[in-house]
Amino acid sequence: MAARVVMFQGTGSDVGKSLIVAGLCRLLANRGLIVRPFKPQNMSNNAAVTEDGGEIGRAQALQARAARVAPSVDMNPVLLKPQSEVGSQIVVQGRVFGTARAREYQSRKPELMPHVLDSFAKIRKGCDIVLVEGAGSASEVNLRANDIANMGFARAAAAPVVLIGDIDRGGVIASLCGTAVVIDPDDAALIKGFIVNKMRGDPSLFANGMRFVAERTGWAAIGLVPHFPDAHRLPAEDVYGLEASPPRALDVAGPRVRIVVPVLPHIANFDDLDPLRLEPDVELVLLRNGAPLPVDADLVILPGSKATIADMAALRAYGWDADIIAHARRGGRVLGLCGGYQMLGRSVSDPDGIEGPPGAAAGLGLIEIETELIGNKSLVAVKGRTVTDDVAVAGYEMHIGRTTGTGTAHPLVQLDDGRPDGAISADGRVTGTYLHGFFTGDAQRAAWLARLGAPASAMAYEPLVEQTLDALAAHLEVHLDIDRLLSLAR
Repeated sequence: MAARVVMFQGTGSDVGKSLIVAGLCRLLANRGLIVRPFKPQNMSNNAAVTEDGGEIGRAQALQARAARVAPSVDMNPVLLKPQSEVGSQIVVQGRVFGTARAREYQSRKPELMPHVLDSFAKIRKGCDIVLVEGAGSASEVNLRANDIANMGFARAAAAPVVLIGDIDRGGVIASLCGTAVVIDPDDAALIKGFIVNKMRGDPSLFANGMRFVAERTGWAAIGLVPHFPDAHRLPAEDVYGLEASPPRALDVAGPRVRIVVPVLPHIANFDDLDPLRLEPDVELVLLRNGAPLPVDADLVILPGSKATIADMAALRAYGWDADIIAHARRGGRVLGLCGGYQMLGRSVSDPDGIEGPPGAAAGLGLIEIETELIGNKSLVAVKGRTVTDDVAVAGYEMHIGRTTGTGTAHPLVQLDDGRPDGAISADGRVTGTYLHGFFTGDAQRAAWLARLGAPASAMAYEPLVEQTLDALAAHLEVHLDIDRLLSLAR
């Protein structure tokens, strides 16, 4: 018997669909159900490597974790990864399928729907319920033709829909009721319930609003969800989540570490920063739009990039190249992660135009390496130990490119499979690695922070994520009518 299905769509982007699905995955798993998340189409440069050797959106990997199942490429069969002038890279069932500009992609959707439905059929096997997440807004009628992300998928899969609105941004009554008005009547008939998310203040003040929406639309009111303050502890789906953390007062009486991250236009896999952001004695400074690099930075991190050459040009345009070089000359520490590692070298070339127009660019010249963007994409989970201090590290590779040069003779990491990874500069203060998830392990993160002068931290990152998922599930258990929600699934 096929699993029951319910789909969660939104009145807009960033209404909390991913978070609610993650919380429901954990909640239903705690009830003893076998749960699978599914998102037909995602757009994000924050991706994760799956056990079956592909990549999916980070949000679906988190939802799989919440459901206590291994992430699979079939949980997110179409992933769009925005890059430079060539538009977005299209990843289908975990593998690179091609590239397309926005208008061209719309015409290619019909060839992608069979892949979406094939993955959906696989996900439904062997579980009790599938929680499907839409993308963007359900009311984007201008994109309804050939849609595979929202109502197009719901119609093809005969999936009942619960619509989520965000009260925090205002106009939630109009956005919910307006969706029912503007979409096709056959699509509207699939919407069976609604959730109002991110309530701040007294929930009783919106009781009449919940009744109004239910009466006007005929949809079941599944619940009014208060703002979940610990959402910042979970990996964000897109780059806007980098700013979602509440301001945090540091212990000014004790040591603190300032880590500075230039945010480039095509930043990728930025959840690498999450463990550092949550450390009690770390101030993570995100530089935007050419803001000057603070002279008291203890560490500068160049994060991953979906378009290394284009981001190298942005680095120069903002003047950050000179700031980082000056920081290194003063004896400051610099760490490059994946694309950021490539930028630290002498040059980066893209002869086949994989990430943009064919070409090459000079790097920062802080490590004696050169990178050529050629070959197959490396997608693999890895473990190893850092060479200088013999501390365990675990993460994953997700990159295209071959890096060579004398700098690689002094690797940062020795992998368990026998390969060296990354490079260390001659003075030992500039380092780079292809590993994502580098700071997830508590021992490796503690070693870096000790090197920077921070006191020992009691934070255990992985247990903190688990605790937050359990707290989110408990939060939704209180504020949603779960039995009514399950009754809508079919």
